[in-house]
Amino acid sequence: MAEKTRSTKAVGSASRRPKAGAAARFTRLSIIAPIFNEIENLPELYRRVTAVMTSMRVDWELLLVDDGSTDGSTEAIRSLARTDAHVWPIIFARNFGHQIAVTAGLDYCRGQAAVIIDADLQDPPELIPDLVAKWREGYEVVYAVRAEREGETWFKRVTASAFYRIIYRITDVKIPLDVGDFRLLDRQVIDTLKCMRERHRFLRGMAAWVGFRQTGVEYKRVARKAGVTKYPFRKMLRLALNAVTGFSYFPLQLATYLGFISAGLSVLAIPVVIITRLIGHQAFFGQASTLIAVLFLGGVQLISLGILGEYIGRLYDEAKGRPLYVARETPSEDGAPAGKRLQP
Repeated sequence: MAEKTRSTKAVGSASRRPKAGAAARFTRLSIIAPIFNEIENLPELYRRVTAVMTSMRVDWELLLVDDGSTDGSTEAIRSLARTDAHVWPIIFARNFGHQIAVTAGLDYCRGQAAVIIDADLQDPPELIPDLVAKWREGYEVVYAVRAEREGETWFKRVTASAFYRIIYRITDVKIPLDVGDFRLLDRQVIDTLKCMRERHRFLRGMAAWVGFRQTGVEYKRVARKAGVTKYPFRKMLRLALNAVTGFSYFPLQLATYLGFISAGLSVLAIPVVIITRLIGHQAFFGQASTLIAVLFLGGVQLISLGILGEYIGRLYDEAKGRPLYVARETPSEDGAPAGKRLQP
């Protein structure tokens, strides 16, 4: 397979001082698309990305990361790679998850900048030139801001909005609101993220944590073209837990607050019980009040243990030192499929 190429664009914050020589050193743009059972969307994704990149007249490469698909997406990716030298296949040995698939794309991309895009076409490839334009102005992270969200239930919209705002308030890093993984990253940012190998990954938080000059571009997020969402409520909840535990100590602090509240209630209850006993009131006689107090304290303790367990479990996963993913096939330097790869 022959050699490959790339490109990028973005609303936001940070200095607008142009980056010296940005256009001159921009020789390749990487497009990274994680794939999990997207056989119906793959042809359209490839067509639209190809059309955009051809119009931009830049060298580019399209990294399709197959995250253990079972619907024929794997063979479709291989077929595209055989017919177009711009396509780089990365085939996982099993499903490792969306965030890990994006990480694999960042590991293997060769561009001076990379655009992360979902394969369901809710993130329009036509926005890539806008992201690139902002990159040329000197921004090193250009994220796409969801101004409108089509095809989503009220529950998904409400929970997503609440998630972004809670994360923004309780984490140590100010993660932009209403922003997903659709973004452009400069090579310097990519190399920095490649050094961060934590297993429970929340890439949009990691991209905010590294700093650099960042800005955003608003866009309308359309409904999924085909197939079903790969982020049901269970996976969204897991991603939220990774975001909170990876960037905030608030849950641990919450356990402390609950302890102080229960202790304070106990202290306040002592004089109340004494006074009611002295005046002969029967409110606190019997087992009901004792049972309520025991259940309350037991609940606080179990919640605190659960929070501690989440953090300890993540420490255990990190201590094992296993690779983030196992790849059955990866591209070699000349673009040809290589053998099995382990990525730590």
